[in-house]
Amino acid sequence: MTTLRRALTDPPLPRLPGAAEELLRELDAPPRLAAHLRAVHDAALDVLAWLRAQHPAVPVDHEAVLYGAATHDIGKCLHPAELSEPGSAHEEAGHRLLLARGVPERLARFARTHGSWTEAGTTFEDHLVSLADKVWKAKRVPELEQFVVDRLAGAVPGWQVFMELDDLLTGVAGRADDRLVFQNTYPAAALPR
Repeated sequence: MTTLRRALTDPPLPRLPGAAEELLRELDAPPRLAAHLRAVHDAALDVLAWLRAQHPAVPVDHEAVLYGAATHDIGKCLHPAELSEPGSAHEEAGHRLLLARGVPERLARFARTHGSWTEAGTTFEDHLVSLADKVWKAKRVPELEQFVVDRLAGAVPGWQVFMELDDLLTGVAGRADDRLVFQNTYPAAALPR
């Protein structure tokens, strides 16, 4: 079994959506990238489950959030150095890659927006993918969390939403060490076959 295949299928994290998993195989993605995408996807699943339970009336494109979490860093296939050092070249490159592969804009956009969630025109779904991309490793970003609170506050007071979201993210962040160990089990570069 190849290292990439193991990174896509080994327990304990949930598998990615089938189309995202297949795309990573076709691109012969670095195994660490596949593991990272599964870690962020896992955090997104937790956030979406919480939204369904606590805020079921809030419209959210669950499919888009999960696909976005599963592919947001796909551009790192083209910029593999950004797997181990800072950089943002993968964002626009990933967006173009997904569009070239026939992925609709509503799903491809997350490759471009996950690092620029403060820009005008970003959606609630963009904020949720960005949130999952931070909290999977226990990074908390107050400004981003406030975007989510503001979107959810309405019939429920903002302070209550903040407390609920804080409890959720504390729980998601509590599993960060396990996700980091999972991700770091896999090499940043594809191994020769």
